[in-house]
Amino acid sequence: MMMREPNRTARLEARISREALAIVRRAAELQGRSVSDFVVAAAQEAAHRTIEETHIIRLSAEDQRRFVDLLLNPSPLVPALERAKEAHAELILDRR
Repeated sequence: MMMREPNRTARLEARISREALAIVRRAAELQGRSVSDFVVAAAQEAAHRTIEETHIIRLSAEDQRRFVDLLLNPSPLVPALERAKEAHAELILDRR
C-alpha cells in the first residue's frame, strides 16, 4: 500500500547565503530528497527536539543528590505552612 503525501497548503520562505544553499543541496542529494523536503524534515526534527528539551529538566550529579536529599529529608514546615496544612486537613480530608 502506498503512503499518501500529506496535504501541503502552507508556504514557508527563507533567504540564505549561496554557501548555505550549496550545503543544503548536497545534503538533500545524499538523502535522495528534494531541497524542499530536506529543509522541511530538518526543520520539523529541530522543532520536535526544541519542544522536547523544554519538557526535560537536566540536573548535574550534585543537583540530583541535593534534590533526592531534600525529598527524603525535607526541612521542617514554617508555622504558616503548618497552619495551612492543618486547615486543609480540616476542610478537605475530614469531609471524606
